Amino acid sequence: MKENKDNRKPLELRVLDFIREHHLVPVDSCLLVAVSGGPDSVCLLHILLRLKDELGIRLHLAHLNHQLRGTESEADARYVDEMARQLGIPATVARGDVARHQAEKRISLEEAARDVRYTFLAETARSVGADRVAVGHTSDDNVETILMHLVRGTGTTGLQGLKPYLKWRMAGGDFAVIRPLLTVSRGDTSGYCQEQELKPRTDTSNFSLSPLRNKIRHQLLPLLKGYNPGIEQAILRTARIAASEIAFLAEEGARLWKEIVRSQEDIIILDKESFLKLPPALKRHLLRMAFQRLLGNLKDIETRHIEEIMEILNKPAGKRLNLPGGLTFSVEYQNYLLGEDSPVLSPFPRLDGTWTLNLPGKTVLPGWHVNAELINQPQPAMEKRDNPLSAHLNLDRTGNSLTVRSRQIGDRFQPLGMNQPKKLGRFMIDARIPAAWRDRVPIVCSREQILWVVGWRIDDRVKVTDNTERILRLEFERG
Repeated sequence: MKENKDNRKPLELRVLDFIREHHLVPVDSCLLVAVSGGPDSVCLLHILLRLKDELGIRLHLAHLNHQLRGTESEADARYVDEMARQLGIPATVARGDVARHQAEKRISLEEAARDVRYTFLAETARSVGADRVAVGHTSDDNVETILMHLVRGTGTTGLQGLKPYLKWRMAGGDFAVIRPLLTVSRGDTSGYCQEQELKPRTDTSNFSLSPLRNKIRHQLLPLLKGYNPGIEQAILRTARIAASEIAFLAEEGARLWKEIVRSQEDIIILDKESFLKLPPALKRHLLRMAFQRLLGNLKDIETRHIEEIMEILNKPAGKRLNLPGGLTFSVEYQNYLLGEDSPVLSPFPRLDGTWTLNLPGKTVLPGWHVNAELINQPQPAMEKRDNPLSAHLNLDRTGNSLTVRSRQIGDRFQPLGMNQPKKLGRFMIDARIPAAWRDRVPIVCSREQILWVVGWRIDDRVKVTDNTERILRLEFERG
């Protein structure tokens, strides 16, 4: 009943109510309006022009010529430019080389057009001082989007369809996309243009069956209406239900995020033990939250990517999965890592070459300061390892010529407490040193052997005993 009553309202009031309900535009702000020249965007521009005083906003028009339809694209650009002059609205009309972007990125034409268009909108928004861009997506676009997601194999998130407000991350800064016409149909926008004697342009590419969206619009939806004449409202009801359930997941996910997720640089770190205890629905939601934080949106993240991650959660440490956006998901011993370069999580800086330690004294290495102190009296209590970056060694066994390097092929040492040597690589696996860290762990050596795997274990043969007369204390500090 509410929908029928709303549909009897003038279109301007329906849009005004929707904008206010969802807080889409702040008072005293500049709103960038994306106008293609078609009925939806022309309707949106004219309605916002009538509402701008009521909303307390300024408008700036943006049009991008994609240069894909020859003279038709040029005519669209001239139409929009002339309309902006007649209405007295400042406008930015530009060209975008979609075909070139498609060839360079080797993506679909639709993806290329979207990338170029949103880059243009982001740059224009920044240049005119607008942090929000209004687009003319209607309820028909929403239905088509939901069906596209289903065809491509979406999860529950994709069933939400289009949102009234969406934060979009682009190079150089974020901006928001708003959809004031999301409860308005294409029939409504066309009717409005006729009533107001507006003459929007017709994009003939909308009749091509090449893009998936057009196939859904011209073939799939008419077929579905043969089974259910009210299919569009049924799909939108499903979207509302999905949105309410995802809102619950979002609330629970936000709480859990604080407990089991942390960030370091551009890496998301999930506590493995806590994450594995979660129900699958919350695992998937937290993974989407992580992708959203890193990429700014989920446009390239499909259900199969989330499911691929779910399948390796119980795999051994070291398992890695390459994902869109240059991201990698890594399984470690205590954590899962999602980011571009997991080695940056290592507490150890990269160490190249071999460095001689000053005994006693301070040695400066790339990223490290090493303090060496000689102690004359045996102090067995010092062996208590409160600081994993400090160690006490038997100087009579180590000798006075010590070096620091990273691990090498064939390295072996005898870990404290063991009676025979062990391959260093095997020790690092058994000690659960993350694979991404292993080449960065400093190794203290004498001429004969490894003395200390810094942060983990000294060699048993150089441990301090009651009979030790001279003790070497080494401490590493981040430089």
